[in-house]
Amino acid sequence: MYDTTTPGRPPTRSTNAMVATPHSLASSTGVDVLRDGGSAVDAAIAVNAALAVAYPHMAGIGGDGFWLLAPPGESVRGINASGPAAAAADRAFYGERDDIPERGPAAALTVPGAIDGWRLAHEAYGQLPWERLFRDAIGLAADGVPVTANLARWIRRDWPVLSADDAARTTFGVDGAPPEAGDRLHQPALAASLSTLATEGPREGFYEGDLAASFCGALGDDSPLAPADFASYRAEWVEPLSVSYRGYTAHGLPPNTQGLTALQLLGLLDGFDVEAWGDGTADYYHHMTEATKLAFADRDAWVTDPRSLDVPTDDLLAADYLRERRAGISATATPPGDIEPGIRPAGHEPTDGDPGGDTCYFTVVDEAGLAVSAIQSVYFDFGAGIVAGDTGIVPQNRGAYFSLDPDSVTALEPGKRPFHTLIPAMLTRDREPWLCYGTMGGEGQPQTQAALVTRLVDFGYDVQRAIEAPRWLYGRTWGAESRSLSLEKRVPDGVVTDLEARGHTVSLARGYDETMGHAQAIRCHEDGSLSGGADPRGDGSAIGY
Repeated sequence: MYDTTTPGRPPTRSTNAMVATPHSLASSTGVDVLRDGGSAVDAAIAVNAALAVAYPHMAGIGGDGFWLLAPPGESVRGINASGPAAAAADRAFYGERDDIPERGPAAALTVPGAIDGWRLAHEAYGQLPWERLFRDAIGLAADGVPVTANLARWIRRDWPVLSADDAARTTFGVDGAPPEAGDRLHQPALAASLSTLATEGPREGFYEGDLAASFCGALGDDSPLAPADFASYRAEWVEPLSVSYRGYTAHGLPPNTQGLTALQLLGLLDGFDVEAWGDGTADYYHHMTEATKLAFADRDAWVTDPRSLDVPTDDLLAADYLRERRAGISATATPPGDIEPGIRPAGHEPTDGDPGGDTCYFTVVDEAGLAVSAIQSVYFDFGAGIVAGDTGIVPQNRGAYFSLDPDSVTALEPGKRPFHTLIPAMLTRDREPWLCYGTMGGEGQPQTQAALVTRLVDFGYDVQRAIEAPRWLYGRTWGAESRSLSLEKRVPDGVVTDLEARGHTVSLARGYDETMGHAQAIRCHEDGSLSGGADPRGDGSAIGY
């Protein structure tokens, strides 16, 4: 049992507004925008821009993003800001290759969608001028941002990749070597690109102007991206999916994200007496893992761009279907071998790739009650592992997850959006926001979301304690060879032994291990107050006023 009497960081409490991000400078930026009269959307855009500078291994304007928004008195809305494969991105472009490269210009084959998502959100709910939102990000890039131990560790880890690209080596190195924690990272080229974006706007400044041409020109002939791909791209408003959990409504985005998977997992758990297991017990981790396996089997069979495959989301979230799947979970043993999907698409093979990736999740609630749950990524740490010439922008490598097998559910096609792990999440109660939550961490995202929800709803934890409690991870995040169950070493030895006796292959991670994700959350209380939490596995904070 997790020791709930041990004091950790207390939740941040506020009566007005709240920002929670994985980097303290980004959280501070968000609060400054709110104090200047900005909306939660304004603050979220400013946060994301600051993260692109301060956390470039996990966020950037060369990547994609997804949003959930809950305007006061209205239904939850969603934005899909993921870019499609270039018009020239087909199997023939990659010649005799068996797989799309994971790094380099050839891995940069999808349009960066995040900025057009900012445009959509700002047009609907922005209060401040567009240019104001980039003030802090431009300053951090031009004047230099202090390198955290987390960022220094990732630059050292990826230095063999980054140092092979002249622009990346110059951008992320200090005197030709990886920086140390506390060094100042200057990104003048990125500052110039952000300034162009701020003054010229999202369309003219990025998608339809010289910046797009410079970005594509820097990638050269090894990438299929062209300025016309940028000019034709538009982010989209989408209708979120939902499922009931203990009288709350959990909201997530539809495919091409794995939001379906996170909702399936909660729907499966809703049929169990989770409270009776007790948090941190073998029963808890066993059932969470077994439910995850079922949700992953359906995810791997179905989640792709719904324009290329008719995904039966209603059937996959139906109560009868979840009841049938739940009945196959044994309380005492994990079945050997792979789990089959409950419904299989005709003529398509499930994927068995590694959907891991690095991401920034952030959330804002403003004084008017507008709630934003948002997530943004360049896929792998530092995306394609290069910088696009003198733009200072790291291109995402999200398209590397496409398969060159024409029968795969994730088969590469021009104009097709790739599979995304990115899933902002929200719980509502009586149509009002109750919890905005999410995390980075690839396959860990649905699992950490389930951990947060069960610990808040079933066990009554405050939001910070729910974030800090020991986590598990079933899957292949960060390129692991096989799927196994990883537990933070704060989990008692007896629980590990019990899980192994039930057939789980268990490994232990650090006490607070960032492979379990950087989670943030804001809880909206019935009296109108807010409480927020940020993950000690990252560098963030929840700040209110």
